[in-house]
Amino acid sequence: MKSIILGSVLVISLLGLIVILFRKRIGVSFFTSFGIHLVLAAVGIYIVNYSGWLTGTYIPLNPATIGTVTVLGLPGVGLLLGLKISLFR
Repeated sequence: MKSIILGSVLVISLLGLIVILFRKRIGVSFFTSFGIHLVLAAVGIYIVNYSGWLTGTYIPLNPATIGTVTVLGLPGVGLLLGLKISLFR
């Protein structure tokens, strides 16, 4: 039952995103900007992971963490780092 609800939320949100993309006629500049943000998010997480000797934490690279950092930017890395330290220590 839980997977059906989560699957339906995923499908509805995907359809909503597609409607927004086609309604606003977002061009190539949006996808270029999004790609740059995606790469910078991965680089920010890698920097935190490779400087782990300072904090002793590791943030895994998965769609949830990269999405968080893509949307929030550098404060997203701080948010993930703070959550990792406060919840899993």
